[in-house]
Amino acid sequence: MTETKKPAVLTIRNARMADLNAISALVAKVYKTMPAYTDGMLRGQISAFRDGQFVVEYEGEIVGYAAGFRIDEKTAMEPHTWTAITGAGYAARHDPAGEWFYGMEVCVDPDRRRLRIGQRLYDARRDLCESLNLKGIVFGGRMPGLARRKKEYADPQAYLDAVVERKVSDPVIGFHLRSGFEPIGVLKGYLPSDAASLGNAAHMVWRNPYYTDDSGKGAAFAMKENVRIATVQFQARKVSSFDEFIANIEYFVDITSDYRSDFVIFPELFTLQLLALERKRLTPAESIEALTRYTPRFVEALRKMAVEYNINIIGGSHPTRTDDGDIQNVAYVFLRDGSVHAQEKIHPTPNERHWWNIKGGDRVHAIDTDCGPIGVLICYDSEFPELARRLVDEGARMLFVPFCTDNRQGYLRVRYCSQARAIENQCYVALSGNVGNLPNVENMDVQYAQSCILTPCDFPFARDGIAAEATENVETITVADLDLSDLAWAKSQGTVRNLRDRRFDLYKTVWADGG
Repeated sequence: MTETKKPAVLTIRNARMADLNAISALVAKVYKTMPAYTDGMLRGQISAFRDGQFVVEYEGEIVGYAAGFRIDEKTAMEPHTWTAITGAGYAARHDPAGEWFYGMEVCVDPDRRRLRIGQRLYDARRDLCESLNLKGIVFGGRMPGLARRKKEYADPQAYLDAVVERKVSDPVIGFHLRSGFEPIGVLKGYLPSDAASLGNAAHMVWRNPYYTDDSGKGAAFAMKENVRIATVQFQARKVSSFDEFIANIEYFVDITSDYRSDFVIFPELFTLQLLALERKRLTPAESIEALTRYTPRFVEALRKMAVEYNINIIGGSHPTRTDDGDIQNVAYVFLRDGSVHAQEKIHPTPNERHWWNIKGGDRVHAIDTDCGPIGVLICYDSEFPELARRLVDEGARMLFVPFCTDNRQGYLRVRYCSQARAIENQCYVALSGNVGNLPNVENMDVQYAQSCILTPCDFPFARDGIAAEATENVETITVADLDLSDLAWAKSQGTVRNLRDRRFDLYKTVWADGG
């Protein structure tokens, strides 16, 4: 008996991080002459407002993608560019209390046009607007017929009027008109890379007929989203075995787990204690080489610990020989679902380069956790603002900074810069440092730390921007409860709104991998 072939099923769902490669491939296929979305941009879109990102699946493939976010009415209705309103493609302008849904992207596989995928995606957006009681949908729509008719219609508004009056045909504008959208003007210079539209866009709106003005401003922030973070200020000590070292770590994991912490962070290079196991005095280069041999055992031990104690562990950092043969300073993030993520230190200090021959990494990305995306900046990396900004653009609301500093000046550089990252990115930043000393370990003679958990400086947060702080140079645990909904309020309603007030018309950061 032959098996009957099951009919192909078309499904619409919210996008997931696992869809990044498929979405990127789809966008590249649809927009061959325009810049593609980077993984970082797609991460930012999903992290900012997961409910607003839709994919269409058919025969096991993603054949449609629609991205959008909430925005306030004033911003949505006034002249703007695609880069400015979308936060350079990251959906960084998402406002949890915004009255309108802004559609930043719709793309459909050209080989699947017969399936009315575009219409299905717009229907999903309408359903979302109705369920959230939003005023409607607004976006800048392409005008691909404009370039062909620029001699006839030098003014893009005249071209748009002609399409509305059916004097000329434009496939994209026509689709939007048939879908119930109305043009309210032209956005000049909206997307310069769109040559077919001469960089312009039709300013389109759909008004939700079921909207009622009864939700009240601030309802989006009514739900608390609490996360408990613990930072370990770790005492350097001589150990007699690898198991003893792991037992010392487990002691703090056990305590922070008993406190029902969601995250615990350990310091940078706290695995240097393992050099006490060496029988002879090593040169700095030999020391780092010796530490790399512990990497598999270290990773597996903390991975199991995260699962057993049901806590996400930011495992400080550990020297690791990477696939390209270089030794890098790597922070491992052990999630309580058993997964392991690695973040390389991008900027080794002059001492790390000189004494240990440590090379800098070349990638920085937010890490998705059960408490939302997070980012890791290893010590010196906190002193470079562009790294933190990228992580926050990708959706990170908490940044973890494991550090290792030998004196107060070095510590304060990390501390002050971390506080700046919290303010300018409107996020939480947790620091964890080593204390004490390690005799006979070159370049690790003394250590200074005052671990802390920092906040933005605005009314919902701690008065001095410090949620919790350890006593300096004493081994201890510091714990703080952080409300992530306060960050959403600050970004939308705060005294200052650093992320929203960026001047994309004046500056932008261009990454080698696209951002």
